[in-house]
Amino acid sequence: MDNHSGVGVVDKTAAILSALEKGPATLAELVTSTHLARPTVHRLALALEHHHLVGRDASGAFVLGDRFAQLAASVGEDRLVSAALPVLTTLRDRTGESSQLYRPHGDQRICIAAVDRPVGLRDSIPVGTTMTMTAGSAAQVLLAWAEPERMHTALARAVFSAADLDRVRSRGFAESAGEREQGVSSVSAPVWGTAGTVIAAVSISGPIERLTSHPAGEHADAVMDAARQLSDVLRRTEH
Repeated sequence: MDNHSGVGVVDKTAAILSALEKGPATLAELVTSTHLARPTVHRLALALEHHHLVGRDASGAFVLGDRFAQLAASVGEDRLVSAALPVLTTLRDRTGESSQLYRPHGDQRICIAAVDRPVGLRDSIPVGTTMTMTAGSAAQVLLAWAEPERMHTALARAVFSAADLDRVRSRGFAESAGEREQGVSSVSAPVWGTAGTVIAAVSISGPIERLTSHPAGEHADAVMDAARQLSDVLRRTEH
């Protein structure tokens, strides 16, 4: 394969990123593997780091940056949405409650798919609705595995704590009662993308009178099953 596009800076940048695909590398190792001049590698690596396309590990070596995980999540979103409706419908039928799928959207979260309970009192969230990342079980799930800076920024204003997010990570789900809206309970679980990051949260929500103040006791297994199904869809369609 011809690695030369005729645009020098792009070819050099691609060479650095290709080298980092193999794992962490020091500046000297990047120079050796790319056959580029040390000042060029240093300048481009720092520029890529500025844009989060390159990062550093605990030893200071260069690694691929978290921007790639974000881009992978965006690529996977179409597959995720197309797979979501049958999974959310099954979840709705299994629990008897409205079901939703949320993804991060800046400092908020956005509903990208939803299936409502057909009759009776329900929590209806239209697709496209943006909601807070500081309250609710879906917010807890999306923050529990988020990068530290994002997590700490949200926790400064959140109704839940860092200890609550620790529990979410250990249990694999979150529950809330009256956090986001008075009288509403919810249960959420993470959807994992192919890059090993949480890219979405599957939820059910409904009136606290029906779901109780501890809805996970009855519904956590169903919500986690739905989240696993969507994670499996992304893994199967990775290529």
